Amino acid sequence: MELVTTLKSQTVRAGIREVGINPNHWYAVGWAKDLKLGQVMPVKIWEWAIAVYRDTDGQLHALEDICPHRGVALHKGKVKGANLACRYHGWEFDGGGQCVNVPYLPPAQKLPCAQTRSFPIQELHGLIWVFPGDPDLAETGQPPDIPELSQPGWLMVPITGHFQAHFSICNENTMDVFHGVLHEDLQGWFDPVLIHLKETETSVCAEYQISYKGQMAKFLGLSDRADQTTTLPITVEYHYPHYRSHLQGISSLYLMRLPVGPTESRSFAMFFFKVRLPRWLLKWLHSLLNIVLKRFFLLKFIVQDKEMMESEQQTYLTNPERRYVEINPAIIAVQRLTVRQYEHFVQRLSGELRANGHKDILGTVS
Repeated sequence: MELVTTLKSQTVRAGIREVGINPNHWYAVGWAKDLKLGQVMPVKIWEWAIAVYRDTDGQLHALEDICPHRGVALHKGKVKGANLACRYHGWEFDGGGQCVNVPYLPPAQKLPCAQTRSFPIQELHGLIWVFPGDPDLAETGQPPDIPELSQPGWLMVPITGHFQAHFSICNENTMDVFHGVLHEDLQGWFDPVLIHLKETETSVCAEYQISYKGQMAKFLGLSDRADQTTTLPITVEYHYPHYRSHLQGISSLYLMRLPVGPTESRSFAMFFFKVRLPRWLLKWLHSLLNIVLKRFFLLKFIVQDKEMMESEQQTYLTNPERRYVEINPAIIAVQRLTVRQYEHFVQRLSGELRANGHKDILGTVS
């Protein structure tokens, strides 16, 4: 559905800073290279504590981070072959969460009926992905495709972000191209104009015209001279729960959002730059360019955004009843999608509870 692009006052949707997630999607929880053979990594997806481990054969597993014996966090344990052993009493659980060994029981004695929940998990695009929702739905959706990873000529810079803010605040920051003034000292963009806006049941796509100028713009091939202003269209797409943006033929961003809890979010981002260098030279300079772009460019942008997002969160916590005004229709569309996805999950869960004879009534966000 095409939406109007007129900038006019609208009230920020009530309850947006309290809304939960739809867990029936794949969420990135860490970089695959950081989890070695035999290691365990604790992660949280909207307060679900999960122990992710790589067994001695290199296979990934994800278990609820609670030992069903005494409630100890399983991520404190040890990997033994394909199993994860609790640190407290050594009870071992396989990748499906089933207790398969209690070290102090006689070999012939029956094991206790003890099981912890397991989650679908996969390694893709250099990331570890976990599906925290209904495992029967894990095959119906997959993580986003990232074609630049297999295309020549792209320099990829990975960045991890950690923010003390609700994921809706972080998502709106990503969609909001009108905050270029925040980054003016970093030679960011300026004079943004929203030219197209489209919303579907699962996505919001906005196209902006923005202008660039300066040495960084010249380095990235946006202009031939540092004093020259170049105006180009950029597309920002929110495909719940992740983002991607494209500056055609120049740069791309894939941002995988991890909602950790009501006031904490993480992100795993891949920035791609089309650097105008011969392929052999780009390969030789890859590590150096990666460090330079990350340290002297990208991280500085993120630090500035982090300050604003965390300030917004703290102000909300001080007075949740206060109402705010937004004029960017793309932000309002992202809020609608965020609430809609959560309500779809709640409605599905309520239906399953009723079908199973439960009388629980789960509220939705207004």
